[in-house]
Amino acid sequence: MITHDFVGIGLGPFNLGLACLTDPLRASADLDGVFLEARDRFDWHPGMLLDDATLQVPFLADLVTMADPTSRWSFLSYLKQAGNLYPFYIRESFYPLRKEYDDYCRWAAESLPSVRFGQQVTAVEHDGTAYLIRTAGGEQHRTRRLVLGIGTSPRVPEPLRPLVASRDGRCATSSTSGGTVTHSADYLARKSDLQQQDRITIVGSGQSAAEIYQDLLAEAPDHGYELVWLTRSPRFFPMEYTKLTLEMTSPEYGEYHRALPIDTRDRLAREQRHLFKGISGDLVDAIFDLHYQQRVTGVGPSTTLLTNTEVRGARPAPGGGSELDLLHTETGEAFSLRTGGLVLATGYAPTQPAFLDGIRDRIRYDARGRYDVAADYSVDLAGGEVFVQNAEEHTHSLLAPDLGMGPYRNSVIVAAMLGREVYPIEKRIAVQTFGVPDHLRSVS
Repeated sequence: MITHDFVGIGLGPFNLGLACLTDPLRASADLDGVFLEARDRFDWHPGMLLDDATLQVPFLADLVTMADPTSRWSFLSYLKQAGNLYPFYIRESFYPLRKEYDDYCRWAAESLPSVRFGQQVTAVEHDGTAYLIRTAGGEQHRTRRLVLGIGTSPRVPEPLRPLVASRDGRCATSSTSGGTVTHSADYLARKSDLQQQDRITIVGSGQSAAEIYQDLLAEAPDHGYELVWLTRSPRFFPMEYTKLTLEMTSPEYGEYHRALPIDTRDRLAREQRHLFKGISGDLVDAIFDLHYQQRVTGVGPSTTLLTNTEVRGARPAPGGGSELDLLHTETGEAFSLRTGGLVLATGYAPTQPAFLDGIRDRIRYDARGRYDVAADYSVDLAGGEVFVQNAEEHTHSLLAPDLGMGPYRNSVIVAAMLGREVYPIEKRIAVQTFGVPDHLRSVS
C-alpha cells in the first residue's frame, strides 16, 4: 500500500485550496497527497445559493490568489475558461455571486487529480508509523499526515432542540407536525414548504438571516404569509468593513490572539462576532428600501422585526407548527409566539468526528475539550502530523472562517509539511500593533 505524504479529509473551500496549492508539488513529486470527500460532488452551502447573493469578501479571496497570484486555479483563470472574464470586468464589482463562487470551486474540484469523491471516512487509526484511513466503501489509505477539512455543522441552540430530529445541536433540521422547521443550511430545499404556512419566523441576526428575510419579504405579497424576524442582539448589526478593523484578519492578530489566556480568547470570541457575522450594509439598506417600496405600493405583508428577543424554550404546538417562549431582554417581558414556519439562521459549530476516535490519544485538547491548535495549525501531540482547517477560531480568532485567510493557512501547513516555505508567508501586514510593542515597554 502506498504511503502518502498527507491525506486531506473533507473538501470544503479550505481543503480544496490546499489541493490547488499542492497540485504543482504533487506533479513535481515534492508532496504527494490525496483528498477524500464523502459527497459525490462539490457543493458549497447549497441551501443559501440565492440568485442575487454575493460573497462578503472580494474575488481575491479565492482558493489560491493570496498565496500564489500566478496559480492556474485562481478565480480569474476560471472566469477566462468560462468565457466570463470580460463580463466580470465590465460588471465592476469585486464581489462574485455566491453561485458563481460555488461553480468556480466545483470547476477546480472536478479538475484536480488528487480529489476523490464518494469516499466517506469511517475510521482512522495509527499503526505505529503512519495513519491508516478506512472508508465506507472498503478502501484504505495510508499516510504520514492528516489535514482535517470537514468544516462546521449547522448549529441549533439548546432551547430550540425539541423542534428538530437530532438533539445534538448540530443537525440540519426536520419538520414538526403541520409545520416546517429548517436550518438556514437547508433553506432553499424547504422554501416552498415554508411559504405554505400562515406565519414564517426567522431566528438569527447574521447575513444568512437577512438574506432569507429579504427573499421571503419580496415574495410575501404572492403568498400572503406573515413574516417575523427575531434576534437577541440589541440591533441588526452591520458587518464592519473599516480598514483598521479588517486588519484583524492578519497574521499578526492571529499570533497575538493565540497567546492570550483562554478566558480572554473566549470573551473576545463573543464580543467580536458582529465583526464577521454581521449583515452587509448594502443588504440592510436593500431590506429597508424593499419595505418602503411595499409600503408605497400598498402590497406590503404583515411583518415584525424584533431585537433584544431571546428564545428561552420551544415545543411543537398543538394542531401543528411551533410555539416559542420568548424574553425581551431589555424590558424583561416574557411572551410567546406560535408559528407555522421556522427558519433557524443560528450559525454553525465545529465538530470532532467519530472517525477520529481511534487516534484521540494522539491529539492535543485544551481545558475545554477543544483542539489545542499550534501556530502551524497542527493538533497532534508529536506536532506536524494532524492539521485542522477552520476548527481554530478559539485559538486563532476570526481568521479561522475567513475565506481570504485560507491561502495563508494553507501556506503555513505546506511549509510545516515540507520544512520550507513554498509560498511566501507574510509575517507583518498590519499598520497597527496588537499588544504592547517592545520599544514602548518600560526598561527597569
